Amino acid sequence: MEPRDSVGRGMVPSTEPSHAMCGIAGAISREARDVRALVSDMIRRIRYRGPDDTGIWSDEPAGMAFGHARLSIHDLSPAGHQPMVSSSGRYVATYNGEIYNFVELRDELQSYGRMFRGRSDTEVLLEAVEHWGFEASLARLNGMFACALWDRQARALVLVRDRLGEKPLYYGWVGNVLMFASELKAFKACPRFGAGVDRQALSLLLRHNCIPAPYSIYRDVAKLPPASYVWFSAAEVASGRLPRPVCYWSLSKQVEEGIVTPFTGSEEEAVDVLDQLLRRAIRLRMASDVPLGAFLSGGIDSSTVAALMQAESATPVRTFTIGFHEAEYNEAVFAKQVAGHLQTDHTELYVTPEQALAVIPRLAVLYDEPFADSSQIPTFLVSQMARRHVTVALSGDGGDELFGGYNRYFWGRTVMRRIGWIPSSLRPLVARSIRQLPPSVWNKLFNVCGRLLPSVRVPGEKLYKVADLLDHGDLDDAYFEFISHWKNPHEVVVGGKEPPTLLSDRSAWPKLRDFMTRMMFLDTVTYLPDDLLVKVDRASMAVALEARIPFLDHQIVEFAWRLPLSMKIRRHDQGKWILRRLLARYAPVHLFERPKMGFGVPLGSWLRGPLREWAEALLDEHRLRREGFFHPDPIRRKWAEHLSGMVDWQYHLWDVLMFQLWLES
Repeated sequence: MEPRDSVGRGMVPSTEPSHAMCGIAGAISREARDVRALVSDMIRRIRYRGPDDTGIWSDEPAGMAFGHARLSIHDLSPAGHQPMVSSSGRYVATYNGEIYNFVELRDELQSYGRMFRGRSDTEVLLEAVEHWGFEASLARLNGMFACALWDRQARALVLVRDRLGEKPLYYGWVGNVLMFASELKAFKACPRFGAGVDRQALSLLLRHNCIPAPYSIYRDVAKLPPASYVWFSAAEVASGRLPRPVCYWSLSKQVEEGIVTPFTGSEEEAVDVLDQLLRRAIRLRMASDVPLGAFLSGGIDSSTVAALMQAESATPVRTFTIGFHEAEYNEAVFAKQVAGHLQTDHTELYVTPEQALAVIPRLAVLYDEPFADSSQIPTFLVSQMARRHVTVALSGDGGDELFGGYNRYFWGRTVMRRIGWIPSSLRPLVARSIRQLPPSVWNKLFNVCGRLLPSVRVPGEKLYKVADLLDHGDLDDAYFEFISHWKNPHEVVVGGKEPPTLLSDRSAWPKLRDFMTRMMFLDTVTYLPDDLLVKVDRASMAVALEARIPFLDHQIVEFAWRLPLSMKIRRHDQGKWILRRLLARYAPVHLFERPKMGFGVPLGSWLRGPLREWAEALLDEHRLRREGFFHPDPIRRKWAEHLSGMVDWQYHLWDVLMFQLWLES
């Protein structure tokens, strides 16, 4: 029987909230039975990711099928329909994302005699594989993507994810069926799917507020790591094995090569190169057949993206900002000033607490597995606002990791210099003394110990981090503590034991002498893909908005790691030096030179106020014992301390609350 193609006739409209972005799914059965109906149901469950078109393609003799839900950005015609078959008929692809240099690749392929039916980047991908082969094609791609490719001749499947991990892809064996999808809820289409919670992954959630690849919240499902592909040959499908992912691009190698062959030009030449690379990356990401704009917080990263977008545009660029009435959380006033100077078409929305709180019940569905970065709330709100005007929005994410923007990069080393005089034998005693008083009390007494710390907004919390440094005395250990919420998740999760990760396995780190550089590398391979990119992808996806991230163009990433640290961090407390120099070419310095602000919400006070009753129900001691995932005592203790106002445990509690919310969804 010949493989079949359709546009998803008989699909049932989704009853989920209105999500978007392309979604992919597929399955192969070891029993060689027709899985078309299964994949149809998988796509039905994630159809909201792609409201413009759906498609199913099946190779019945092989017992496999691909599905696709499409949000059209390029080639809005039927020629862009997926799943798509290559010109020779050998390869079939279902693909989520954007290949930004697809026009350049198409021109090159046409010079070799390749013919194209339409203008989609999916067709370019398929013809590239036909012409150059799979791995050689991967090396040429500049984009964000998650893709499944079926080789009809070899009866082999390959799953691949982009270099930095902008697009998600899950896969695993469910009984005798190999399944993959953009979202975990698609796996529930299989009656054999047990949906068993992985308690090791739950332990990681409590430490990091997210679940890092290759783990997922389910025992039987893996998350494909960034810059990796996994190849299922016919023999491996028959055996039911899960092959090890293959890394096709290594940031660790890029870092080590950058040390061996550093950039040797002047500082001004470095700014010139970054200007050219970033303008090209932005120009590529401005290619669209639908309206586009940019998120603008008023910080250095988003202001740089907006400035270069405007420099590339003959008309005012659309920019979008969320504001809060609480001054300590509000950057909208700064964004408005930047937008005024750049003369963008600016839109801002000041959010009420009621609007922000209304998002919370939707979070479990939006993120599909437990995710506890509370800035998910304003990220969703700014995406929702932008979608009323555009279909694509550029974001400034990645600048902090690449160019040294986080306070922790220089904070730890600064404090270590200031506490170096304390004898090692006395440091544990000093640490215990600090912890005798809660952070709220230290905030009031900060004048007494102000010489110990740089200027900070929450001195009590920073003092507790000083205590961590005193306990460890090792900056790498202290960094691990800094990025941890629950320090001992195994004491909270029943049966929980943390599996190894890139953060805990130091043998996987590149050889970097400088502590700041090590932190920047670790953040780029862990915090960026597992937290920030998940947050942006899901929040934008929820409202049919495609988010594009120019700083994550791999050419910019590779250039950033060739730069000396002195071009990123100056003095002891100023990061992103080269970005500041670049932005100064487009905007006055006084518009962006100010202390870094986080993108958050007043979660701590909300938990004591309007969210108290909701949180109390989820953290009920009897409920926790009945469900059997958490030991109630440490959670209830932190909840009581938080309600008293003595200690702010908002991040620890949010980790638990987001799992509880997901569990009941």
